[in-house]
Amino acid sequence: MINFVLFVGLFFVLGGLAVASNPSPCYGVVGLVMASIAGCGCLVSLGVYSVSLVLVMVYLGDILVVFIW
Repeated sequence: MINFVLFVGLFFVLGGLAVASNPSPCYGVVGLVMASIAGCGCLVSLGVYSVSLVLVMVYLGDILVVFIW
C-alpha cells in the first residue's frame, strides 16, 4: 500500500510541475488531468471513494467544458 501512495504522490508532483512549466494551456491540461487523477488515487488509498468519484467528475467535466467549448 505504501508503494501505491508513493507512486500516486510522484504523479501528483509531476502533474503539478507539468502545469507550472507549460506556457500553453493546451499542453498544461495534460498535467492537470494527471494531477487530478493522482489526487483521486490518494483519496482512494484513504478509503474515501465517493469523494474521489465526485472529484473526478467535477474536474474532468470542467476541463472538458473549458477546452472543448
